[in-house]
Amino acid sequence: MMKLLSELLKDSKRSDREVAKVLGMSQASVTRMRNKLVRDGLIQQFTIIPNVVKLGFEIIALSSFRSQDTSEIAERAIKSTMSKPNVLFAARAEGSGKNAVVISLHKNYTDFSNFLAEIRREGKGVIEDYDTQLVSLKGFIAKPFSLKYLADLIDNAEP
Repeated sequence: MMKLLSELLKDSKRSDREVAKVLGMSQASVTRMRNKLVRDGLIQQFTIIPNVVKLGFEIIALSSFRSQDTSEIAERAIKSTMSKPNVLFAARAEGSGKNAVVISLHKNYTDFSNFLAEIRREGKGVIEDYDTQLVSLKGFIAKPFSLKYLADLIDNAEP
């Protein structure tokens, strides 16, 4: 199962037949195993990772926040972040005196600035502190974002 997951991380658009050849098993076995990985929740979705620069995005923002921690505020945060398609990830966090993190994509600095103003407006009285690190997607990138790197972790994991 882990070998199949590793192969799918490397390139999930390959057919079950192609993956079966690589793994030395039948197409039916690969299909059955893939379905089990989905059913068991090891695979949440099959998707692509587009070139976001070619889509017009120049900035990725890594923002950390400190806010009050109640279930009502958590529900507000879920509603707010789910309504923003440029938010790629949002979760509770720990470190640097912050308890939440948001990763978002932006077309340019003005777009980011407007996003931040909206977050401040929505979080008024709730957000106590925030920090943001902006990353230029057109600048130096030592390792581009991809989940295929996880395949190496899976391949090299002890049984």
